[in-house]
Amino acid sequence: MNIYIFILSVLFVTALADLMVGVSNDAVNFLNSAIGSKAAKRRTILIIAGLGVLVGTTFSSGMMEVARKGIFNPEYFVMHEVIIIFLAVMLTDILLLDLYNTFGLPTSTTVSIVFEIFGGAVAIALLKIRAVGGPISDVLSYINTKNVITIISSIGLSVVFAFVFGSVIQYLTRLIFTFDYQKTFKRYGSIYCGFALTAITFFIVVKGAKGSSLIPTDTTKYIMSHSKQFILFSIIGWTIIWQLIITFTRVNVLKVIVLIGTFALALAFAANDLVNFIGAPLGALSAYKITASAGADPLQFTMEALRNPVKANTLILLFAGLVMVITLWRSKKAQSVTKTEVSLGRQDEGVERFESSLLARGIVRMSLSTLDIVQKITPKLIRQKVNRRIDPTRYKPVAHDGGDEAPAFDLLRAAVNLMVASMLVSIGTSFKLPLSTTFVTFMVAMATSLADKSWGTESAVYRVNGVLTVLGGWFFTAFMAFSSCFVFSIFIYYGKLPAILVLLAFGLFFLYRSGRTHKQREEKFSHMERAFAVSDDVDNVTCVTIRISNLVSVLAQTLDDSLRALLKSNRRQLKDAYKASAMILSESDVIIGEIFHSLRSAADDSKGAAPRYARTIGSLQLIAATINDLTHDSFKHISNNHKAPGEIQSAELAEIANSAHALLAKITGMLKNQDFAEIADAKNAFHELQDTIYMYDKHQMKRIKSGKNKSRQSLLFVSTLSRIRRISEQSLNLAILADESLKEMPA
Repeated sequence: MNIYIFILSVLFVTALADLMVGVSNDAVNFLNSAIGSKAAKRRTILIIAGLGVLVGTTFSSGMMEVARKGIFNPEYFVMHEVIIIFLAVMLTDILLLDLYNTFGLPTSTTVSIVFEIFGGAVAIALLKIRAVGGPISDVLSYINTKNVITIISSIGLSVVFAFVFGSVIQYLTRLIFTFDYQKTFKRYGSIYCGFALTAITFFIVVKGAKGSSLIPTDTTKYIMSHSKQFILFSIIGWTIIWQLIITFTRVNVLKVIVLIGTFALALAFAANDLVNFIGAPLGALSAYKITASAGADPLQFTMEALRNPVKANTLILLFAGLVMVITLWRSKKAQSVTKTEVSLGRQDEGVERFESSLLARGIVRMSLSTLDIVQKITPKLIRQKVNRRIDPTRYKPVAHDGGDEAPAFDLLRAAVNLMVASMLVSIGTSFKLPLSTTFVTFMVAMATSLADKSWGTESAVYRVNGVLTVLGGWFFTAFMAFSSCFVFSIFIYYGKLPAILVLLAFGLFFLYRSGRTHKQREEKFSHMERAFAVSDDVDNVTCVTIRISNLVSVLAQTLDDSLRALLKSNRRQLKDAYKASAMILSESDVIIGEIFHSLRSAADDSKGAAPRYARTIGSLQLIAATINDLTHDSFKHISNNHKAPGEIQSAELAEIANSAHALLAKITGMLKNQDFAEIADAKNAFHELQDTIYMYDKHQMKRIKSGKNKSRQSLLFVSTLSRIRRISEQSLNLAILADESLKEMPA
């Protein structure tokens, strides 16, 4: 039995690791709304969420049965096989969840654990069937197929219901309260708060009482049998309480609701999802204890006893909760996953974390066409009233955490996120449907952002593609969880202890590499966000100038990096430069939006303002499109294994790169300082650069005529020179336009 003690030790070590990577991914479920709306300081939010996690762990005892008997029929497996399945599950889960954390993508830990146990059980079942020469169809008797189908179907339906209910409820809520909800909230806010707090508190009771290791069974039954009375008295009681608070105090009731909702979802996460991280080790421990107490042979003793209900040790659950709370405070990857979901749902435009795709563009086009039809059949008077009440331009971001950074969305939407997610999970639990909190909270967050018109034409394709990426990732999770655990189970079954040691070594190496990859990835994105950052306390005109300055600065670096990488045939650096050009393209759209906002606010009503803005927009579009084309063609050229520019071409490009970088740096300095005393020097520098480009164009034509260069090299060289000239010209034009604007402003 010594080998099994070693395996159990490995299982509980991996359980600690799984708790860390698991909470890093699932933290987004309960942190998204509070952090996105900046309901309080991050420390306060984490304290409340941490308390919810600790309380929730004591409510998770009943969920541990899922790992023991929810997916496979234990009576068909011996103790040795059950241990193998659970070990393969833990190793797979750590690697899979850490992979998602590394790239900042939320996934469902429920889906991963279900399909991992499913894959491991199928693998061992097939080996057993093969040993006795039975038909493959016998595998169905080894699996709890009814329960597996119920889990999968309920998770799938939760996506649809979460999106529909989230969008409809947010739309109606916004229609009632508008974006400027402070005035209307004094009238109807108490009723809204009554329903919201009832949904959240009932959610705590339903999720908490069931399966608790502390609450007596009789108390649980009483609560569940009187749920209607609980809901009715709760709505009335909360409405009266909040009306008194709104009338006689200055307490921000929405902020309180968001924080209570954060506690509720954190509790649900721990109560529902703790099994995903420690269910397998506890199941293995139960199998070992049953076999050891019977003094039976692990290779012969079947596990019927795993069907018996067992209350988990409260101290073990609390220790697991403590590990999750510490991880919540320390994990950088948890912050990355939260950033992804918050950025997909933010109200304002900004740097998008996802690119567009053919499917996303098709969905957006179809949605716009449907919206046009709906608008045509809707009476004009109704359209006007609805548009006045749901007007995103009236959104005034206010941070409630005392910081300067604006929230991604307001407290009203955050409260709806928590209320709807709480209601749906409560309903699912009351009908004994095992919903995924990740699926529900993510789809509700996306639905409410859509209802709030956050997905404008400038950002819709990127955010739709982000949602599709996350949804596709969930299906990928199911496939990878099943197939990886299937392979790991067979590998351990035949390889025994050496196989376990190999997988442990591979896991450690994988975690080390993913940690480095995540750090590098986040540093790049953070650097880009800092490069485009603008203070919130500046006027529109100054904001546009600062944004243009930041854009030209990033442009200069991207152009220089791209040209250097091209000369060295460095494919990876060219790919990074191409990604940076996509950021420039996105930021140019944001600046154009700021320009339109300036025009609407009539901050600058001088005669030359409108034409100057139009020319600025034209220059921005040309710059963004040109740098995107330049980096794309250079990356494609090297990716197709074509030769880099020759020795003479490289020398000429290097000279051009130096001159262009110096010019762009000068332009950046003038824009940043709003001091254009050196504008004449910049014009002279551009003319010199232009003359040099024309000269090298002639040299290249002679080389082509003499056949000294390949056609692809020549085409790339000529197009690159032309694009450098265009980028430099339009960047200088931005400085000239900014100078004209500054001169026309009143002293």
